[in-house]
Amino acid sequence: MTNDAYSTLRVSSEHGVARIVLDNPPVNALGITMMRELRTVLDALKDDPSVRVIVFSSADPEFFIAHVDMHIAEEMDALQELAASAPADVNVFQALSELIRHQPQVTIVKLAGKARGGGAEFVAAADMAFAAVETAGLGQIEALMGIVPGGGGTQYLRDRVGRNRALEVVLTAELFDAETAASYGWINRALPADELDEYVDRIARNIAELPAGVIEAAKLALPADDFKEGLLRENDAWASTVSLPTAQRLISRGLRGGAQTRAGERDLEGLMRGVAY
Repeated sequence: MTNDAYSTLRVSSEHGVARIVLDNPPVNALGITMMRELRTVLDALKDDPSVRVIVFSSADPEFFIAHVDMHIAEEMDALQELAASAPADVNVFQALSELIRHQPQVTIVKLAGKARGGGAEFVAAADMAFAAVETAGLGQIEALMGIVPGGGGTQYLRDRVGRNRALEVVLTAELFDAETAASYGWINRALPADELDEYVDRIARNIAELPAGVIEAAKLALPADDFKEGLLRENDAWASTVSLPTAQRLISRGLRGGAQTRAGERDLEGLMRGVAY
């Protein structure tokens, strides 16, 4: 498992901790290549008993994962190929989230920047997430694109924050700061930015050094919930909106207005509200 094998990830492993750094300029959009590479590395790590903890972070301090690549529909052949290899009863985006949720290792997100849409779903799929107070942000931006979350986000949000706050997150489509996200239960903890690296490194090492069998026993006692029926409902809701002309029009306007550029992504909510009228 070398970095030469990946174009959007940096992967390393030491002392029982695998570190996966997301690196897909300009804003770490979750595209076909990143999804394929994440699935490849996570499948390989499932069978690696030397790795006990996986830490995800970003090479870009501003963006963890901006959201799913808004050009992804232009790669339909590759998308269908990836979908064909996904488990039954989940779509291609849910498949990645479910893979993260069901890893045998403890999965931790270190969130320094923004995670919207599929990026926010990625964060919620991990076992734990810790974020920088000054710079991190989470948001389900999809409603402003005329769609709903389709990568597991509706189910993970309800599980973490409750139905009322999940509806708030989905329907306001706002960017939530780290302290609010922590108070809602969306993430574990918000920390000063200059303490985030040390804190996550310390807990990752401490967990990796636990006696044999403890991690496995804890994950057996606290299994990832089964959202099979909820994921099917979510996919139906997502599919019923993503095919509408409104969604395609809003996504196209967003891209013309600067979405997936660094400037546009800094206030994507404002940009998308602006192109809606």
